[in-house]
Amino acid sequence: MAPGRTPDPAPGVPGGRDERVTAADGAAGPEDSAEELYDAAPCGFLSTAMDGTVTKVNATLLDWLGLERREVVGLRRFADLLTVGGRLYHETHFAPLLSLRGEIGGVALEMRTATGGRLPVLVSAAVKRDADGEPVLIRTTVFDASDRRAYEEELLRRRTAADEARDLAEAARREAEAARRVAEAARREAEAARSRSEADRARLADALAVLQQALLPAELPAVPGLDVASYYYTASPDRLGGDFYDLFALGAGRWAFFLGDVSGKGPRAAAVTSVTRYTLRAAVFHDSDPVGALATLNAVLNDRYGLEDDPRHCTAVVGVVEPDAVRGRTTVRLASGGHPPALVLRAGAPVDGPGRADYLATPGGMLVGALPDAAFTPATAVLGPGDTLLLYTDGLTEARTDPERTTLYGDERLRDFAARQASTAPGDVIAAVADLLEKLGDGVDDDTALLALGVPSRPA
Repeated sequence: MAPGRTPDPAPGVPGGRDERVTAADGAAGPEDSAEELYDAAPCGFLSTAMDGTVTKVNATLLDWLGLERREVVGLRRFADLLTVGGRLYHETHFAPLLSLRGEIGGVALEMRTATGGRLPVLVSAAVKRDADGEPVLIRTTVFDASDRRAYEEELLRRRTAADEARDLAEAARREAEAARRVAEAARREAEAARSRSEADRARLADALAVLQQALLPAELPAVPGLDVASYYYTASPDRLGGDFYDLFALGAGRWAFFLGDVSGKGPRAAAVTSVTRYTLRAAVFHDSDPVGALATLNAVLNDRYGLEDDPRHCTAVVGVVEPDAVRGRTTVRLASGGHPPALVLRAGAPVDGPGRADYLATPGGMLVGALPDAAFTPATAVLGPGDTLLLYTDGLTEARTDPERTTLYGDERLRDFAARQASTAPGDVIAAVADLLEKLGDGVDDDTALLALGVPSRPA
């Protein structure tokens, strides 16, 4: 050790060299040069001469545009990196404002990538001046606005969808008002008919039947790869029922269906039925998710009738079927709002054997329109050759079967009845249930709608 030199503290001793180095390193962290910070920044940087020629650009912006530094620096102006619309805006607004103010921030432009694509960006720029106050260059910062553009486009799409839904609801309201006027006219006619002869009563019954049919499809469409059948049982010719069903094409090989029951009877129930049918049709076309369609119907009914002295609601099941002719089977996606469960009849099982007929469980589905926010239950079933899905309203299961009219027909008896059928074809199933309703006679005090969808046992 040289004379007069103080020895360095030993490593590990407080105040020693090791401790000083460790403390300094921990405070400063990994070293990063200013050039590295500039080149690898999370935003784009470039500098240009006052005529717009690029003199410096960082790697971030070059990566976004798919360009090499040698293709840009000294060869292109900032405006050359913009789209046609961006260049026009730069020349007419951006550059004049920058010259006037000396800085400008948050301007939305579009830059052109090497592959011809468009990159939405937000641009800020400032003029650098020398000691004499003369402008010498322009510093520009560029932020990628792709996510913001996508967010704005999504907001616009949702606003457009909301406007369309509002227009559909308004059309449904006008249709409901027209139906209400028709129903009110029918009600007045019914009151006047009480004092008329049997012939007048017969004519009234015909008029109500026509109005009832107006709330149902004239006939079911032909569905490739499916057999379909329906039936409407009128418990009383003097009352308009609130039961409804429909089947229609969605396109792309998909078909939608629904079936339900509006609370109450008479003209008011018919008016609510009209609103329900048109709203469901519009909702399914807008959103083919059955749960979403029921949510739209719930909002419309609760908004229209929820606060009235006599609030109205309904039960409903909505579904989408996708026949697969190649595999000979059909996928059914449905959702239920307080409605009796659909019954699935399976082909090929022995008569009275287990599993020939069973319910497609949809527990927890709430009444549609009763509450502002309601939950609905989805379910999925796959129908093979000879299988049939049967939908029905509660007029069937709530029929009275004993002389005292105290015992309901019930779900279990309906399942047993379905399991005993020799044929599971939709037409045969509907015919058998229609015959059952006729035999129950006066015990059926509520209208009943039936809809059956089935896969043929063998290709047509």
